Amino acid sequence: MKTYRVQALLLVALAFILGFSEFIIIGLVAPLAHQFVVPASQIGLLVTVFALVYALSTPILNLLIGARSLYRVLLVFLGIFILGNLGTALAPNFAILTGTRILTAVVSGSIISLAITIGNSLAPVEKRVRLVAWIFSGFSIASVFGVPLGTALGLVAGWRSVFGLITLLAILIALALAKALPQGLFQEPAKSLRHQLLILQDRRIQLGLLLPMLNLAGIYTFYTYLSPLITQSLQLSPHLLTPILFIFGLMSLASNLLSGRLAEMGGLRKIPFVFAGQTILLISLPFLLPKVGLCLGAIMLLALSMYLNNSPIQMHFMTLAEQKYPQALVFASSFNSICANLGIALGSAAGSWTFKSWGLAQVGPVGAIFAGGAFLVSLGLNYLLAER
Repeated sequence: MKTYRVQALLLVALAFILGFSEFIIIGLVAPLAHQFVVPASQIGLLVTVFALVYALSTPILNLLIGARSLYRVLLVFLGIFILGNLGTALAPNFAILTGTRILTAVVSGSIISLAITIGNSLAPVEKRVRLVAWIFSGFSIASVFGVPLGTALGLVAGWRSVFGLITLLAILIALALAKALPQGLFQEPAKSLRHQLLILQDRRIQLGLLLPMLNLAGIYTFYTYLSPLITQSLQLSPHLLTPILFIFGLMSLASNLLSGRLAEMGGLRKIPFVFAGQTILLISLPFLLPKVGLCLGAIMLLALSMYLNNSPIQMHFMTLAEQKYPQALVFASSFNSICANLGIALGSAAGSWTFKSWGLAQVGPVGAIFAGGAFLVSLGLNYLLAER
């Protein structure tokens, strides 16, 4: 049991460093724009590029894993991740910065897919849902501690120091995982790539894929520009940015933990209520801007709803894969993160377009279009599951 706890803790730490690396751009928009003399909206597009590369590369790499040792593949991908973050820390210009972010994104999705698959294999059956929730919570812990502290470090010591810290932590986690994880983990061999892709023909999978994408598209339409929303639209002091980001991250951490509880209570049946609430909150944002307290309250409620879908939809994918498509376990474990990053790319791009075309005040209502779509899809998925 002690060994399992150490392994579980390291998998959560792995998710944390992945989240820290991915999300920190949101807290470094101003210093990066100043360093490379580019508009803030162009820095915001780094989030879009990262998410698109993540979503496109993850299924390809996961399909190529096949019957290879999951332990060895994980360590190789972690080595690439470390090189990508080190390159970002040393980037002399914006083009190289973009290239190193792309390199990091290429392997990030496969790393979290492997972490979930390995965790699912190591955990006792009764603890699988809870472990999946905690692995996803690693990303929220990155929001709670990584982004605010990284933002503060970037202001004091420069943005390069933040990526230097990420590189150092990633090396330590990789070394610990190399010692703690078993080397004999494999997924069931597939006859061919087509054999693994059979899972995509299942209508329950097809509808499920839309939920994380639409969920985070709605959230990231406004979240990508949360920093200027706080300092410009709400006209709050930049010194308040770090504590507000900290509270936002704390709420998103609670969201991931509540997601695990939701999954244990038949969560997919309750998810339509979550998306209905998101839609209402996003529509209301421009009307709440003159009332700072109410607007911040709505933002924190959105943070609380941000990841409630995570564990229910992840267990939906994993359960169907185990029962019907065991040759596609690693592939299925990546569905949530792939589609979530497609949603991040879509939402951050929509936020950038909205910011430039209509102003910051309208990022909420545009995000509500995606949240409303998630509400309708969740109703359809529940209807299909009830039929089966």
